[in-house]
Amino acid sequence: MTSRNKAILIASAARAKKAEGVVVLDMRKVCNFTDFFVISSAASDRKIRTIADAIEDALSKKGLGLKKKEGYREASWVLIDSGNVIAHVFSDDARQFYALERLWSKAAKLKIPRKKK
Repeated sequence: MTSRNKAILIASAARAKKAEGVVVLDMRKVCNFTDFFVISSAASDRKIRTIADAIEDALSKKGLGLKKKEGYREASWVLIDSGNVIAHVFSDDARQFYALERLWSKAAKLKIPRKKK
């Protein structure tokens, strides 16, 4: 699976669990440690964990493992590192505070296809 397709898979899994403000940043021209960031947020720690679990399940179903998962217990910023794609699931406050979209503003945004109903 390409890193682009993996990013779309992760974004779709987050959207399926009603993640807010799902954004995919193409990091290939602005950093050397990953290809894509998938950034999303949720209003509660329970919802953040639900989204993180859905991302992990989606990767697992495709036979893709995780390198690392951090922040799950605290659930204000869960980072899911699958190598060439890193998912960030934030609380609303943490997303505003860390402002990854602003920090990495030179990264292009990838359009995420909507699932047909």
